[in-house]
Amino acid sequence: MEKREKEALYSAIQGFVGKGWNGSDLYPDPCGWTPIQGVACDIYDGNWYVTTLNIGPIHENSLGCASNMQFSPHLFELKHLKFLSFFNCMPQRSYPIRIPTHNWSTLSGSLESLEFRSNPGLIGQIPTTFGDLTKLQSLVLLENGLSGELPTNVGNLFNLERLVLSGNQFTGQVPVSYGTLSKLLILDLSRNSLSGTLPSTLSGLKALLKLDLSKNQFVGNFPREIGNLKNLTLLDLSNNNFSGGVTQSIQDMGSLEELVLSRNPIGGDITRLRWQNLRGLIILDLSNMGLTGGVPESISELKSLRFLGLNDNNLTGELSPKLAGLPNISTIYVHGNNMTGELKFSEMFYEKLGTRFGAWDNPNLCYPTGVLSITKIPHGVKSCQQEVNLYGTNVDTNSKFGSNQDSIMVASLGYSRTEMDWFWCCCVYMVMMVITVVFFNFAI
Repeated sequence: MEKREKEALYSAIQGFVGKGWNGSDLYPDPCGWTPIQGVACDIYDGNWYVTTLNIGPIHENSLGCASNMQFSPHLFELKHLKFLSFFNCMPQRSYPIRIPTHNWSTLSGSLESLEFRSNPGLIGQIPTTFGDLTKLQSLVLLENGLSGELPTNVGNLFNLERLVLSGNQFTGQVPVSYGTLSKLLILDLSRNSLSGTLPSTLSGLKALLKLDLSKNQFVGNFPREIGNLKNLTLLDLSNNNFSGGVTQSIQDMGSLEELVLSRNPIGGDITRLRWQNLRGLIILDLSNMGLTGGVPESISELKSLRFLGLNDNNLTGELSPKLAGLPNISTIYVHGNNMTGELKFSEMFYEKLGTRFGAWDNPNLCYPTGVLSITKIPHGVKSCQQEVNLYGTNVDTNSKFGSNQDSIMVASLGYSRTEMDWFWCCCVYMVMMVITVVFFNFAI
């Protein structure tokens, strides 16, 4: 290894881990027989050069960070550096650290991956000079203390395949320029305070596999342009303020495996969509969206489905027993709706799902009596109790005989509750008369 390369590496590491580290136990150099954990090298023109530098407690013997760590300018002299990451290296908000804004252009010819993960003490904005890293394929700024608006020139990183900015405090809108990242496979902007409407240019991300915009403050109609992203396997727009109904273009996204739209005031009737087109769907979460209408029977054709969340909406009608025929289903939540009628699932179905079948808080939904054992009845759902009159014919629950609770049949005697009450009143009256006569005779 060239002396200059070695000195640059040692100075950079000392800035991160403290001056007490000097690499004296490394032989014959940092890339020799006793390499530094988190550092990898490659040979260029007959010499070792640093290609990877991972700082933070990734492994047991990884380089830990000092509480007063600093970014040494020597870091930017590692001219063959491809992978640079910092994990849990700046944990203290009381000692905030900012990403340096200068010198990133010196790594533009080599750096392919840049990551800052789990660093709550890392504050400030994303340096605009990140836009100079034109070879970058992965930019991950996950769960830090970063804030401010997203820099528009990140849209210049045409080789970018992964852009993860989740778990920070970013504000403002998604730049229009992000829609030009034609090689992007993963876009995760979740868990920030981003707002406004989504740019229509996102429809240009044809290669995109995963789009997560959850837990922000986005508004506007459900973006129909998303339907153009035919390769998406994950779409998570949950916990925002989208509205205007679910776009019909979503039924053409045949590659989807996870669709999560919960906790948005989207509203609308989902029975008009051809859900059977999404045959690869594993997770479907449409809970707390203000949905109306019924539960589409076409959902029962999604043979890969494992999770179905339709709870806390305004859905009506009966629940199709065909849902029990889904071979991989493990969770169905329909609680908190206005479902009606009788649940027509087998005891085996309730045994399979257990508490993962939620149908409570549907006042007009019930399960049939005499079919299920007491341990298999669905939690929070009442029984469909039938009332029988003296001659065994069905009695209207709103008739003069009273409600379900007031007119439960007494099968052993063949009388209704009302008639039994009259009978017992007569008995009490006769007993009182006998007691009165006896007492009168005794008094004489």
